[in-house]
Amino acid sequence: MIIAIDGPAGAGKGTLGLALASRLGLRHLDTGGLYRATALQILRSGGDPHDPETAERAARALDVALLGSADLRRPDVGTAASVVAAIPAVRQALLDFQREFANTPPGAVVDGRDIGTVVLPDAPVKLYVTASTEERARRRHKELLERGEASIYQRVRAEIEARDARDAGRAVAPMRKADDAVEIDTTDLSPDQVLARALAAIDARA
Repeated sequence: MIIAIDGPAGAGKGTLGLALASRLGLRHLDTGGLYRATALQILRSGGDPHDPETAERAARALDVALLGSADLRRPDVGTAASVVAAIPAVRQALLDFQREFANTPPGAVVDGRDIGTVVLPDAPVKLYVTASTEERARRRHKELLERGEASIYQRVRAEIEARDARDAGRAVAPMRKADDAVEIDTTDLSPDQVLARALAAIDARA
């Protein structure tokens, strides 16, 4: 069982991915964490995320221990992750890791931006999770405040819009809905409602 979940930042992919993995007894991989870890590795070494050679070296020598770091959620890491994710060599370096993870029994729930279109195009179940820009910015703003971090809604929204533009406009593996993906708009749904819709979609495909 392989479930591919795509969609923009803040739409609820990770929450749904974890819930599905728990319900179905599968492993979960947030591929955004791989790009965030690559970005964090670059920033900690004082490197430039915009430099393709620096980014590729970091991706190929990625310390998977960083996937558990709280620093992955820092705003500057998120911005840098979006930058390195647009570099073809970085995406290629991380592609094999993602495919091997997904194809190891009993399967996995994998979420990101290009899972159903590039990483796992043959996945039997593909979901595209989205939400309005306003709602995604509201969720991110609330998350930052709850963590005790300073946050200005307008700035958060501008960062999300800029990230959407980078993710959808990059030349390699741009973010888009796969032709055979089931779209779930989470704007006005609770996590339980999103999970119910996803399970219904999975049952229909199965």
